[in-house]
Amino acid sequence: MAQPHIPITPSTTTFEGKTIIVTGANAGLGLEAARQFLTLHASRVILACRSLTKGRDAATYLSTHPSVVAVNSNADIKVLELDLDDYKSVTKFAQQIKSEIDVLDVLLLNGGVNIMEYQVSASGHERVMQVNYLSNAVLSLELLPLLQSTAAKRGAPSRLTLVGSQTMGMHALVKKPLLENETITQRWDDKTRYGSLQRYSDSKLMVAAFTQVLAQHVPASKVVINNLCPGIVATGFDVNLPIWLKPIMWVVRKARARTVEEGARTLIYASGVAQADSHGKFILNNVITEPAPILAQPEGEKLKQKAWAEAVAQVKELDPGFNRDWA
Repeated sequence: MAQPHIPITPSTTTFEGKTIIVTGANAGLGLEAARQFLTLHASRVILACRSLTKGRDAATYLSTHPSVVAVNSNADIKVLELDLDDYKSVTKFAQQIKSEIDVLDVLLLNGGVNIMEYQVSASGHERVMQVNYLSNAVLSLELLPLLQSTAAKRGAPSRLTLVGSQTMGMHALVKKPLLENETITQRWDDKTRYGSLQRYSDSKLMVAAFTQVLAQHVPASKVVINNLCPGIVATGFDVNLPIWLKPIMWVVRKARARTVEEGARTLIYASGVAQADSHGKFILNNVITEPAPILAQPEGEKLKQKAWAEAVAQVKELDPGFNRDWA
């Protein structure tokens, strides 16, 4: 069954004068979202990439792309290193942003990975959870004060959008729930309860849970925070999948996938078109949609509160100067 068509972003949408960060911006949805921001007159786009070489190639591609040259040839395109696999890189990136720019209008957390074998990140946690959730939670908290101060200057809310997935509904907590006295990281780091087919879904469940609880602490009048699924998109995201699964995914993407251009429109919608009613919500096909049912249940509420407490504690450990009074 085909996915709903995502319409072209309304011509009235503009990011003129805005500073935007896109993570995972050297390829796929991140790169295309950056291009679309630029064609919508963004003044400064910061490409956050694991590889500086690939990031610089992406910047060259964008600065010379006919669609950008035609309408926004003077845009400032900057490349900064960000490796979501490593907390040290995340905190270094956050400090660099805070020291080098004084406004941040849009933070689009698009970077992610899908690996179907248990691996350990540079920070000592299961890799998919580290890259897709843990590091993004830290980055969100570190840069929220800048988003909020920008909103005060603009007289309009800034935006924080996290890329998630409707596959969150296939998470592992149904059969292997979080134990009463264990932390979230203990649960997801436990190799004996690791499920290769579910870990990506687990990580996106955590993204949705964090989005909801973060929105409880930050009013939409300051920062509109939401979470979206771009749907099935024809990108190279399957590169790390096992050989037996790649042909299956190739068929699925061939039959149902959106183009990268259409898929990226969902990112632009969530981070610039969706209104304050999307605050704390999950967006699918540009429509506010109910996330995984567990998040509306008592078990989900416990998960969200643990996610919040652990994320704040992690940031304080990494950054002794962190102050959460902004909430």
